[in-house]
Amino acid sequence: MRPDMPADHATEAERLLRTAGRYPEDQEALLLQAAAHLELAGDRTRATTLYDELLSSSPSNPHLIRSLKAANLWEYGHEAEARAIIEGLRTAMPSDAGAWEIMAETLEAHDELALAEETATQAATLLTRDVSGPDLPHPTQSLLVTRHRIRRMLALPHDDWDTLADTLHTAAVPLDELHDPKRLWSLGSSDPAELQAEITRLRSELGSYRTALSRPFPVAVLHWPEAELDELLTSYPELESEYPTYRAHLTDIEASLRELAAAGTPNLGIVPATVPSYEAFAASESSSPANADLLPQYTTTLAARGRATPWPPARGASCWCGSGRTYGECHAAE
Repeated sequence: MRPDMPADHATEAERLLRTAGRYPEDQEALLLQAAAHLELAGDRTRATTLYDELLSSSPSNPHLIRSLKAANLWEYGHEAEARAIIEGLRTAMPSDAGAWEIMAETLEAHDELALAEETATQAATLLTRDVSGPDLPHPTQSLLVTRHRIRRMLALPHDDWDTLADTLHTAAVPLDELHDPKRLWSLGSSDPAELQAEITRLRSELGSYRTALSRPFPVAVLHWPEAELDELLTSYPELESEYPTYRAHLTDIEASLRELAAAGTPNLGIVPATVPSYEAFAASESSSPANADLLPQYTTTLAARGRATPWPPARGASCWCGSGRTYGECHAAE
């Protein structure tokens, strides 16, 4: 589902809330998605209530949730409370780049550019202390790009982190052009000429984005670890024809991948499956997990999300099946 109208977002939020009730192990992620849809539906009060419920349940990432709550509160007039949350988070100095980026973007969105730059710089100082350059995690790289944009709006000269953001940015349009203040302001303009000029610029960039998006996902095969396969077949015996035994499942994976490789198919991979994620995927498709036609779609979705591991492993590496033996001693030898 791709909601476009407030009512669509409200419907999607309700679906996510129902799914979260069925899968408590995935509840935090599902409720965060539901809160985002509630915000897009205009129900910001209820979104805040949902953030509060999450914070009261010992979440895995409370700093991220607090930053999202602050952003939401500011949008419907609770500026003082939002500022207090952001100040508290800055004092706590979270290690999550996502929380810092949301704080900086919230301040930026409300024309607090100097404080936004100060917040982003505080985060960069903390998060690049032990890692630098291309080894930085993607969320930290994204934070540096946000910081670059804020500093460009303030007409500040480049520093080392801005230079690093430029280096990490691989699109054809340089960050300095992408973050040109006149360009950013034109996005909020009601002048048709300015908007048309921005549309023209955006169209000129579509080529690089299309190239990136057209890169093939790994051709992947689904692997159910033995405990997961047992649970799957206990819950959905209709799938026994797909997976008669665990050993047959492993043999079929290796044989399928070798056949694809022999046919010249590049970029092969294996994606590990779990019953909860498969059930959640089936619910998102309004279908039953017993429907075998969902399995290829589930595999493709996991691969598209970067869950695939390359096949074949190096002969000295552990086998993909989880046996504990090297690949050369295990499935490569069969």
